[in-house]
Amino acid sequence: MSLIRRRKQNETSRPTRSDPSSIDKEDDNKKKIPAKDQNAEEIALKKLRKWSCIDSCCWLIGSICVTWWFLLFLYNAIPASFNQYVTEAITGPVPDPPGVKLKKEGLTVKHPVVFVPGIVTGGLELWEGHQCAEGLFRKRLWGGTFGEVYKRPLCWVEHMSLDNETGLDPSGIRVRPVSGLVAADYFAPGYFVWAVLIANLARIGYEEKTMYMAAYDWRISFQNTEVRDQTLSRIKSNIELMVATNGGNKAVIIPHSMGVLYFLHFMKWVEAPAPMGGGGGPDWCAKHIKTVMNIGGPFFGVPKAVGGLFSAEAKDIAVIRATAPGFLDNDIFRLQTLQHVMRMTRTWDSTMSMIPKGGDTIWGGLDWSPEEGYTPSKRKQRNNDTQVANEDDSEVVASQRKHVNFGRIISFGKDIAEAPSSQIDMIDFRGAVKGNSVANNTCRDVWTEYHEMGYEGIKAVAEYKAYTAESILDLLHFVAPKLMARGSAHFSYGIADNLDDPKYRHYKYWSNPLETTYEFLYSVSSVIVISLI
Repeated sequence: MSLIRRRKQNETSRPTRSDPSSIDKEDDNKKKIPAKDQNAEEIALKKLRKWSCIDSCCWLIGSICVTWWFLLFLYNAIPASFNQYVTEAITGPVPDPPGVKLKKEGLTVKHPVVFVPGIVTGGLELWEGHQCAEGLFRKRLWGGTFGEVYKRPLCWVEHMSLDNETGLDPSGIRVRPVSGLVAADYFAPGYFVWAVLIANLARIGYEEKTMYMAAYDWRISFQNTEVRDQTLSRIKSNIELMVATNGGNKAVIIPHSMGVLYFLHFMKWVEAPAPMGGGGGPDWCAKHIKTVMNIGGPFFGVPKAVGGLFSAEAKDIAVIRATAPGFLDNDIFRLQTLQHVMRMTRTWDSTMSMIPKGGDTIWGGLDWSPEEGYTPSKRKQRNNDTQVANEDDSEVVASQRKHVNFGRIISFGKDIAEAPSSQIDMIDFRGAVKGNSVANNTCRDVWTEYHEMGYEGIKAVAEYKAYTAESILDLLHFVAPKLMARGSAHFSYGIADNLDDPKYRHYKYWSNPLETTYEFLYSVSSVIVISLI
């Protein structure tokens, strides 16, 4: 009670604004403040009111955040059909997807479908790794976001590489293919592989029990996928199960790229006797496979694989090196990018399956090739036959003027690529003696098989000038003997003289159409597949 009384006394003793005497007293007090103090107060107030850089940054960040959340709110609030509505308003009605059209035509599920992905399109995940890969158990090292490539580049290279002697897992590392349809539906976010085809088949009525992704580790040789993972046995069992659970309807196989060669190997393996084969008997394919629809199959190999083996340079890397010469070769980040990529890719035996097959008979020699004299026409169809004939004649004449030696897969210089073989002074490299190592002396050096060639070996390779499909095999044996030793044990690159020879029963010939036969006659119908994409 005493405290309350004191407060009331203090309140009554304070002057109010309505009391004229109190106002006069305040004015008198202000008048008593010196002019210097008043100026100081005004300066301090101006400083407080002044706009600082920190205030500008805060407002900017706040505006960005508010705008971002507002746009995110609008994105979630807009109906899912809004994009289609805008598109139709601009371009007109959107046509139905292929799967919807086929469903309207009455197509339904009948034959189970098996997808066989190609090289690099299948996801790989980590099951066992070294200390640097802590926390990555069953996380994707290949496919998906590729985040670990940027976070731990050297660790990623170490775990994506295989043993250079065996072509299998290095000690303490296990990387395995992802299972299920998600293994190769998308290669990266927004970059589809099989996703559109799967979606259109689903519109007809297909689902996971009638579709199977034959995922495998695309890095290792075809026969080693069975040795290490029993992948070929899994494909055989799944096809048998799908046929049995779908009323005996045979399976339709859709391989892509290197998957075409892989499935050629499978068809020979499944009918070959054990232990080399699956023991399915000579009529297994005829009983379980309705048709095989190949997409972009490299039956005779591709020259692009040669450039990858020698330099580890794809087209995009070559463009970067042309626009910024020396950048990737510098050791700025202590990564030695190309050297690490080369070391890693040269442990992948699967790349050896796509080396050009058939030698000069298929690909041409120094002065001729199957493409010689052929120029594809790009003109539109016209009714005037005379004018069309004249244009064809002019195209032939133009092609004869510009002679291109497509048989020369590798040429050291533009002059060598265009000059007749009689004008090229070629020095054979096969008997050359490799010189001293050309490795640098830094502790960060990355070993590749180039180091064993030396200056003399590299000079001998360059002095041969031009290489065809046949001489490239000798060049690979000279440059990368360990890689070719493994590759020659699992793949072949020639043309069979006599298919009755017992040597052609070995699995190294199974993926080469020029050195094996297939009792099961399958049809190639890529048009049907493309219509569903």
